[in-house]
Amino acid sequence: MTAVVWTCPSCRCNCESPFCAQCGEEPLAARDLTLRGLAEKALHAITSIDARVARTAWRLLRHPGRLTVDWATGIRRPYVAPFQLFLVANVLFFTLQWLTRETVFSSSLQSHMHQQDWSELARGLVGRRLDAEHMSLEQFAPVFDRAVVLNAKSLIFLMAGAFMLLLPVAFWRERRPFMTHVTFALHLYTFLLLLFCAALLAAKASSALGYGGLDAPRVDNVLSVANLVLCTLYLYLAIGPVYDARGLRRVAIAFLLAIGVAAIVLGYRFVIFVITLYAT
Repeated sequence: MTAVVWTCPSCRCNCESPFCAQCGEEPLAARDLTLRGLAEKALHAITSIDARVARTAWRLLRHPGRLTVDWATGIRRPYVAPFQLFLVANVLFFTLQWLTRETVFSSSLQSHMHQQDWSELARGLVGRRLDAEHMSLEQFAPVFDRAVVLNAKSLIFLMAGAFMLLLPVAFWRERRPFMTHVTFALHLYTFLLLLFCAALLAAKASSALGYGGLDAPRVDNVLSVANLVLCTLYLYLAIGPVYDARGLRRVAIAFLLAIGVAAIVLGYRFVIFVITLYAT
């Protein structure tokens, strides 16, 4: 059978294969210029992305650490890239937060002033800010509450960035490439965002049953402890295949990293408060 020769529209070389060997371009067919052809291409793209996201998320949840190992060893084609997966989880989390009306990172000004560990400090900072801007709390609160949601969405990568700096210290003997730490951090925080999604649904269910949502200290404490335990377990399972951690050292590192995650989450909420307070 004679191969069909076609000219690549991008690099102008003659090709006999279904795709250009230099740039990956494919020949343009008459069907591609029809409405039906465009619809088929769009449907294929959407279903392909959805399938890869689902496959990647399942690998992330079902086999902790294995997705990072796959990515580090070059098995990448079946999966979504770490940062892309992190962004998908980010969109899902903030969409669910909006739907449930529960907040994890974008706490209101009233919450910062009365329900957080730093509330006494927050009241002092807010008071000085209001005096400087000649505004009342009633005027400033709705402006702050709108801005804090945007800041929490746009700066969430800071948490993964802070965590990835802990990994070379925790595993200095293993001497992994820094990109392994970056990949592991993105995968861990993707898992945490999915875990927070489950916590949002649990808080909404608790609120519907009359026990209160995340604004109720008892519910918030129970969910926080559950998240910390699950995070510790996930870290323990994941650092084995990624960093070859074993024995009591594996247990200790998993526990310390989980404490680091909790500190980073609290620190992030405070940083978002400060940024929003002075940038609004």
